[in-house]
Amino acid sequence: MDKFIVKKYESRFLPDMARLFYHTVHTVNRSDYTRRQLDAWADGRPDLDRWDSSFSRHNSLLVFDGERLVGFGDMDDTGYLDRLYVHRCYQRQGIATLICRTLENQSGLDSFSVHRSLTARPFFEKMGYKTVKSQQVTRHGIQLTNFIMIKNNN
Repeated sequence: MDKFIVKKYESRFLPDMARLFYHTVHTVNRSDYTRRQLDAWADGRPDLDRWDSSFSRHNSLLVFDGERLVGFGDMDDTGYLDRLYVHRCYQRQGIATLICRTLENQSGLDSFSVHRSLTARPFFEKMGYKTVKSQQVTRHGIQLTNFIMIKNNN
C-alpha cells in the first residue's frame, strides 16, 4: 500500500478519470453485464463539465501509482459514495478499500449508502454494507441491475 499516493481531486485529472472509468467498466464488469449494457453505462462520452462540478462538490480522492491514475472515488456530504473505480490492472490490491475507508473516515458520519453494480456488490458486502434492495436503472434506454446498499457504524 505504501507505493500508492492518494490525492485530492483536481480538474486536470478528468481526462484520465474518464478513460479509467470507461476501460474499467468495459473490462472488470463484462462478466456481469452484456456488451449493450456496458456501452449504455460507459459510452466513452461522459459530460466532463457535470463530472467536474460533482467531483468538486464531493470529497473526491484519486490514487496514483507514480504518475499513473489507478483509482478514484467520491462521497457527498450525506455519506453517499457516488463513484468508485479501480484500473483493471490494479484490482485486488487494496485500492478500493483504501478509497472507501478514507472517504468514510474523512466524512465524520456514521452511516453510508451506495448504489452498486453486480460486480461491486461482494466488495461492499466485505466492507460491511448491507443490500437494501435490487433495482433496475435505465441508461440510454438499456436496463441495468444494481443494488442500493447501506452501512451503519453506530
